Amino acid sequence: MSSWARRAYLVGLLIAVGTLMMCSAMAQIFPVSPEGAAKVISLNGDVSALRGTTPWALNVGDQVQIQQVIITGPDGYAKFQVSDGSTFEVYPNSNVVFRKNPGNWRDLLDVLVGRVKIHIQKWGGQPNNNRILTPTAVISVRGTTFDVSVDDDDDTTIVSVEEGVVDVRHALRPSETKTLNAGESIHVYRDQPLAQSAVDKGAVVRKILQGLRDAAFTMATHTPAHPGSTIPGNPPLSTQPPGPAPPPGPPPPAGPPPPPN
Repeated sequence: MSSWARRAYLVGLLIAVGTLMMCSAMAQIFPVSPEGAAKVISLNGDVSALRGTTPWALNVGDQVQIQQVIITGPDGYAKFQVSDGSTFEVYPNSNVVFRKNPGNWRDLLDVLVGRVKIHIQKWGGQPNNNRILTPTAVISVRGTTFDVSVDDDDDTTIVSVEEGVVDVRHALRPSETKTLNAGESIHVYRDQPLAQSAVDKGAVVRKILQGLRDAAFTMATHTPAHPGSTIPGNPPLSTQPPGPAPPPGPPPPAGPPPPPN
C-alpha cells in the first residue's frame, strides 16, 4: 500500500471512529427513553411537540423527549408526568421547552410564554430539587405545587405558590432570592430589580378563583356542546327554527244570544 493510500486509510478510520464516538456521546446526552421523557396523561384541544421545526400533534400516552418544545393552541391543555412522579400542566397559548439543558435534569422546564402548573413530587419525604426558568425568573423548588405565568408582551413572570416553598430570583438582574410560601405570589419584571417586587401575601382568594376557572375550562373541554344534545333533567334541545304561528280562530257571532225556548 502506498504512503498516500495509507494516509487516506488512516484519515478515513479516524473520521469513522470520531463519528461513532460522537454518536455515542450524543446518545448519552440526549437519551430517548421513558426515564428521561414526559408522558402525556391528559390532553384536550390543540397540543403539539416540535420535531425539528415540524409540529406533531400529541395524544394521551405519547412521550415528549428532552429539549422538545411543547406548544398549545387557544383551546390546548395537557398534563405530563415524569419518571419521579412529578407532573406539569400546560395551559392554552403556551410555549414550553422540556428539559432544555440536557446536562442538568434538574432544569425541568423553560417557560417561554403562557402558563404552567407544576407539582414536584418529593422522594420519600425528602426534597426533590428542580428549577423552572423563564425569560425573567429562575424558580427553585424542592417539592411543592405552584403556578408560573409568562406574559407574551413584556416577559413579566408571575409565580404563585399553592403549597410548599419556592425560591425566586431575577434571571437578568442578579439580586437577592425571595422565598414564597403557600398562598403567596410575586411579579418579576424585566426592567425592575427583584428587590422592588413585593411578595403578595393575599393570593389565596385569587388562587381559588383561578382553580374555579381551571375547573370550568376542563369541564368545557371534556363536554363539548352539540346541537340537539340533552342536559340531565331537561328536554332535548331542538335545532329546527320555530314554525309560523297558527292562524287565529273565527271571531264570535255578532249580536246578543237568542232567547231560550
